[in-house]
Amino acid sequence: MEIVNEDFKNLPDHIRKDYTIRKQILCESDKSTEAELSKKEVLYIRKYQSNDPQVGYNRWPKFK
Repeated sequence: MEIVNEDFKNLPDHIRKDYTIRKQILCESDKSTEAELSKKEVLYIRKYQSNDPQVGYNRWPKFK
């Protein structure tokens, strides 16, 4: 939440005072290793451009 709050503090007042954060589980696995899950996470971050500051709040991997 600290990272999200840091990103949102620069929004205009009317947005900063009323915003919603939503969590969506895109993939689940009881069998995957941590390495496999990390690869899948990066795949989704890039697919949905969640690391683009104009779209999402992910700071890694760096947006190009």
